[in-house]
Amino acid sequence: MVTRAYQVTHITTYSYPEAVTSSYGRGYVTPLEMPGQRRLEHSVTVSPEPTDQSFMTDYYGNTGVYFHVTSEHTELAVTGRSLVEVDAPEEGYLRSGLADAPWEMCRPVGRDGARAVDFLLDNDPPEVTEQVREYAASIFVPGRPLAEAVWDLTHRIFTEFHYKSGSTTVSTKVSEVMERRSGVCQDFARVAIACLRSHGLAASYVSGYLATTPPPGKERMIGADATHAWAAVWLPGDRWLAFDPTNDQFVDERYVTVARGRDFTDVSPLRGIIFTKAKKSSMSVSVDVAPVDSPRDAERADGDPRPG
Repeated sequence: MVTRAYQVTHITTYSYPEAVTSSYGRGYVTPLEMPGQRRLEHSVTVSPEPTDQSFMTDYYGNTGVYFHVTSEHTELAVTGRSLVEVDAPEEGYLRSGLADAPWEMCRPVGRDGARAVDFLLDNDPPEVTEQVREYAASIFVPGRPLAEAVWDLTHRIFTEFHYKSGSTTVSTKVSEVMERRSGVCQDFARVAIACLRSHGLAASYVSGYLATTPPPGKERMIGADATHAWAAVWLPGDRWLAFDPTNDQFVDERYVTVARGRDFTDVSPLRGIIFTKAKKSSMSVSVDVAPVDSPRDAERADGDPRPG
């Protein structure tokens, strides 16, 4: 089995024109420990040094961080560092088990599906509109294998929606993305999730990182990677089939999963409250996903996917 190891560095810096006297923050910048992914090391440092900082495991099993900075400051930096190993999917995994079963059999029912019901429910306000149902109806035809339907959904979003950086915000609705046929990774993930839920399938929003390769002859640029978002559909047996509509592919060993929730708001990298007289602020984010040696390391896959 191919295994990749990555040293991930995620730095978020906030700058303010006037002093901040108190800052509360929480977020998700620590990769998940999960089947196919092992978190070997992780740390989150905050500058200025917080008065209080702690880690917690949320309802979905994600590792979150909380901090409270009480010293006066005009700049706040939060740095997450992790060493993680990711296994490549087993050969033929899309043709084995329930991934190859009719999609109707993969709806969460009974005791086995109890943990997935949260991922079936629509958001408030609703994202599963009639337009979403119609878009998904031609994909999820009766008896079609789940993996085949999910691949079709992934490919259609990739080909029919235009990737345009900065065209949307975290508050942009799925209906707006459907109308514009443009957006970024988080929008395409949410469109896919709405389509799955419209047919009774449980789907999750996944945040993380995607290791990218530089053009031929060029060196890796430190900090050039970015946070990324994709989606996953639940399978009986409490397994997840993850896919990336932004890059037209199923998730493989180039993806580092940080957190999984019902929507972006569940797994936001950082959010918080500050006390200041400043009327505005600025934020910069630097992400680096650097390949490192691993006992099961192998030649990296080709391709330069969209970072999200």
